[in-house]
Amino acid sequence: MKTLYFNCGMGAAGDMLTAALLELFPDQDAVLAELNALGIPGVRFSYETVSKCGIQGTHVTVTVDGKEELPAEEDDGPEDHHGHEHGHEHLHEHHHPHEHHSLHDIETLIASLPVSEKVRRDATAVYAQIAEAESHVHGRPVPEIHFHEVGTMDAVADVTAVCYLMDKLSPDLVLASPVHVGCGTVRCAHGILPVPAPATAYILRDVPVYGGKIDGELCTPTGAALLKHFVTRFGKMPALRVSAIGYGCGKKDFPAANCVRAFLGETPDPEDTDTVYELNCNVDDMTAEEISFALERFFEAGALEAYTIPVNMKKNRPGTLIRVICRPAEKEELIRQIFRHTTTIGLRENVTQRRVLSRSFSKQETPWGPVAVKRSEGYGAERIKIEYEDLARIAREQGLSLAEVRERIAGRGEDETHA
Repeated sequence: MKTLYFNCGMGAAGDMLTAALLELFPDQDAVLAELNALGIPGVRFSYETVSKCGIQGTHVTVTVDGKEELPAEEDDGPEDHHGHEHGHEHLHEHHHPHEHHSLHDIETLIASLPVSEKVRRDATAVYAQIAEAESHVHGRPVPEIHFHEVGTMDAVADVTAVCYLMDKLSPDLVLASPVHVGCGTVRCAHGILPVPAPATAYILRDVPVYGGKIDGELCTPTGAALLKHFVTRFGKMPALRVSAIGYGCGKKDFPAANCVRAFLGETPDPEDTDTVYELNCNVDDMTAEEISFALERFFEAGALEAYTIPVNMKKNRPGTLIRVICRPAEKEELIRQIFRHTTTIGLRENVTQRRVLSRSFSKQETPWGPVAVKRSEGYGAERIKIEYEDLARIAREQGLSLAEVRERIAGRGEDETHA
């Protein structure tokens, strides 16, 4: 499966995501020419190779009517310019007037661009997220929201460019790390705001974020909205056979390399990969009967696996580790069952990936009636197994052992093959 993974250890901004994606293409000049041919009014894209903490990457610059856009003094959007080199200390210098755009204006502009319908839908959806966030922060209906810093042409260019490049790459799955948002405060035209800025924080609801030790705003509203729109799941990098890596750099310098990394590669198909939860607790005051009863309840609640491991606990007392493996949909119910049916007062949970062989079932006729046969295959391996309940039924009826039943059925299958 073609998979794209963003490492957001230094947050994300629109121009940084653009640069990271641009680096994934062998001919960056040709792709940049395509972006410039989109005809966004007054906009021109350019890129340069830069170094951050000794790491070489790409920085993308957007100019509007030949100038790099800076936030107008009266703007109240908290865009950090983590990627752009116009920090808040320069709010009063060299800026040129901005028009204010409603969401309808932005949608009309996007609809006029020579891009695919998917790119139009994606770009419009990203701006809808930003509009919703601004509406929530300012307490005004979405139709009354007028974009300032996040609505200027350079931000339109960032959103459109990322949507265009994502469509051009067409990954089957998009993943990302938890997002580093920075810490401290950020200055905007209307005062000092906490990091992450309110609009960014609203957009990143339900996304794992952290503050770290970098003083400054690392994730902008535009970067947050792009990640929220495209990323299916946030977490650790999966097993990935990497074919290309892109480094999208901001202009600012921090103690850590100021870049977004994009990894493009292949992951196993979802049919043979599961994301599962591992729930663990330790007990030293339950009887064997109580533990057996609890395990039965866990399977009834949807556990994929439930088993015990002997452990030594505090003061070297012998105890039991109870481990339950489950899918995300059953996790909360199984947590309730663990607290209900064990004496533990706490449990640990881990998210993990498991690899499974693809499975299919069929029926095989035998002198003792049909039996269910499970075939598992993949990764160069193949397993064929008769289901236990059918083997046990025949063994009981015929007074045979399980091994004898397997041998006779297997021998009959071979005889039919050679017949």
